[in-house]
Amino acid sequence: MPRTLITGGAGFLGSHLADALLERGHEVICMDNLITGSLSNIEHLIGRKDCLFIYQDVTNYVHVPGKIDNILHFASPASPVDYLKLPIQTLKVGSLGTHKALGLAKEKKARFLLASTSEVYGDPLIHPQHESYWGNVNPIGPRGVYDEAKRFAEAMTMAYHRYHGIDTRIVRIFNTYGPRMRVHDGRVVSTFITQALKNEPLTIFGDGNQTRSFCYVSDEVEGIIRLLESDECMPVNIGNPAEMTVNELSQAVLELTGSSSPIVYRELPEDDPKVRQPDITQARQKLGWEPKVSLQEGLRKTIEYFKQKLELS
Repeated sequence: MPRTLITGGAGFLGSHLADALLERGHEVICMDNLITGSLSNIEHLIGRKDCLFIYQDVTNYVHVPGKIDNILHFASPASPVDYLKLPIQTLKVGSLGTHKALGLAKEKKARFLLASTSEVYGDPLIHPQHESYWGNVNPIGPRGVYDEAKRFAEAMTMAYHRYHGIDTRIVRIFNTYGPRMRVHDGRVVSTFITQALKNEPLTIFGDGNQTRSFCYVSDEVEGIIRLLESDECMPVNIGNPAEMTVNELSQAVLELTGSSSPIVYRELPEDDPKVRQPDITQARQKLGWEPKVSLQEGLRKTIEYFKQKLELS
């Protein structure tokens, strides 16, 4: 039975990874300080003999007794609302947290997978974005705390791979959505769904013609696990190449919720990317992976989850 540690294991993606790895026969340790994660995401796992929760900030010294075969480093605020509110914590978890997690991987001789992001490409000048593109990031802008934290984390991961021989993987995650997203996390999918279900105005920043590429969480998790199990040590994009405008997403949400919410436009935040679309040639060729869940199917499942959450709140 492989023993796998997930930092950020009570978060949106971390908790789905825990489910998927448990189904594959792993023993899973979820480590989280619950700044943006929630125990509600893993409460169905509490009490299982093959799953353990550790409350800990990964920027501090990390020790886990016993063997560890894999470490998936997913601890970090990941939405603009969070990392703009928690800039220092975001930088620390990308730097100190990555260093501590890599140190544990070195001690345990474990395979290490870093959750990086499409934000390493910044406001890209190359479209779609392929892994060899170095990006267009403003290091001193407000979003730089997340972008540069992840870029540093990638550099640190590759340094441990080259200098210490650590078996590493880097996944560059593009916009992912699905159940267990927080209602008020500020991401466009959760924001639109929440506003539509409450019949509140849908807030679009800028003219709405900026593009994003939305990947349903089950597809994202499958791609990440395939990367973990592969021999690929260089960064790989995992995302849905089906690009659409924010305006088009708003119309899809309104149609699927049956909402009569109006749309209001606000000023575009500084350094907000104008385009975002992954080139997934590497994922297709090296992992045999591509997304399967359509936007309509994924949004329906996500809307049902948000309906339940809003009824409880």
